[in-house]
Amino acid sequence: MCSLVCAGGSLGLAWLGPVVPLWSPVRGAALLLAWLVLPLASVLVPLLVLRRVPRRQRKVAWQLVIPVVAGVALGVFGNGAGDQVALAERGEWADAVVVRKDDVKTNHCELRRVGGRAISPSLSEGDGCSDWVEAGDKLRVRYDPAGVAGPTTDAERSSNAGLLAVLFGLAVVMGTWGGVRQSRWDKEYVPA
Repeated sequence: MCSLVCAGGSLGLAWLGPVVPLWSPVRGAALLLAWLVLPLASVLVPLLVLRRVPRRQRKVAWQLVIPVVAGVALGVFGNGAGDQVALAERGEWADAVVVRKDDVKTNHCELRRVGGRAISPSLSEGDGCSDWVEAGDKLRVRYDPAGVAGPTTDAERSSNAGLLAVLFGLAVVMGTWGGVRQSRWDKEYVPA
């Protein structure tokens, strides 16, 4: 049950952040919950439930590691899906000029509309800030006037619905299996 709630909560919070233009600290807290706290809760709740078993005799179900990884991926890809929905609902196309390009590990381009207004947040490498883009180049981007969803140069971004469904199913199935297996081991050690 915890894996279902944690996977759903992780996906929902990550998706909700860009779709509903939340206040920045609230959005940051929601992403922290979606990317870290809820995936860890899917493992820690079954492991830390108060038990009458001595700690040395507890076994750890390896299946409980998979929901953590799937939960983190749900948070990351759910946020991307939320960006897509936000851009579809309130996004605008505009001609933009690359003001500055950071290419430390991944490329990020700071953009400004041709009229002079800054576009926030910056354009990431996966969304159109390629290696060939330089400062001063003009790009056609779809951006969020509220400044919540990240801009993109793609007219049609691919949907991650299939990937999200697989990750959600994996987190729920493996988390449930690991929790049930952990309960069976507990019953072996607890005197009747």
